[in-house]
Parts: sequence; structure tokens; C-alpha cells
Amino acid sequence: MRLLIIAVGRLKAGPERDLFDRYAKRLAEMTRAVGISGFESREIDESRGRRPEDRQAEEARAIRAALPAGGRLVLCDERGKSLTSAEFAAEIASARDQGEAAYCLVLGGPDGLDPKLRAAARASIAFGAMTWPHQLARIMAAEQAYRALTILAGHPYHRA
Repeated sequence: MRLLIIAVGRLKAGPERDLFDRYAKRLAEMTRAVGISGFESREIDESRGRRPEDRQAEEARAIRAALPAGGRLVLCDERGKSLTSAEFAAEIASARDQGEAAYCLVLGGPDGLDPKLRAAARASIAFGAMTWPHQLARIMAAEQAYRALTILAGHPYHRA
């Protein structure tokens, strides 16, 4: 199984990109230790559609095109379920143990996620009830994925 973060929008050079890249590197180095074949991040261009629902639909098509066949689609969404880090680790382990091709964590664009994509998702998770800037949400997704792998590996990074 591969671990993917698919995000609408591009991170520009700067501290947010540097921090995301730091966690992406850690993720890539940790995957094999927990039976995951690798980590990848994919960026999807923001839609230039006129209406929010058009932008959502166009971005959803691009997200679907970026999903590997047989991947578990999990959305990061403010309406999603709040999980502990241990519960998130268990979700990733479950996908791995069930032989899923990929665990795909998706972050939508400024207009949110298309309702049809939301309906197709296996799960929807939230980083709390607050709305986070896209750049920070992407960093949080990478950090929580890294934390989840350290939990699965029994690494001392997670001390809760």
C-alpha cells in the first residue's frame, strides 16, 4: 500500500513548503518500517470555474484522476470526524492490512469538496472544528500521517 496526500493548490516556496517537505521526507523514510511501500504528494491546480460548484466539480475530476485504482479515499474536511492520532494510525493500519492499494488523504480547494466526491469517500476527517489555512492543513496532514506511522512502528515520537 502507498500513502498519498492529494491537495488542491500549490504550496509556494517559503516556510510552509519547507515544513511540509520536512514531514514528507520523514514519511518517505518511515513507510517501509510499517509495511507501506512509499509516500507521495500530488498537487492539483485550483479550478478557474466561474461558480463555486463548478470549481468543486472540476477539482473533483482532477482529484479522481490522481487517485490510484483501488485506493481508499479519505477527505480532510471541517465536517469530518475528529480522530485521535492513535485512531488515525489505526485507520491507516486497517487500510494496509485489508490490502488497499493506497491510502489517499485529500485536501480540497478554497471552495471545499464536491458533494459527489464526499459521497464516494470512505471517510472524512477533521483537524478540529476550526477552519485552517490550506497551507497549514497540508502541513498538519503530513505531520499527522508521519505521527501515525511512528505510532505503528512503536517509535517514541508520539508520547501521548
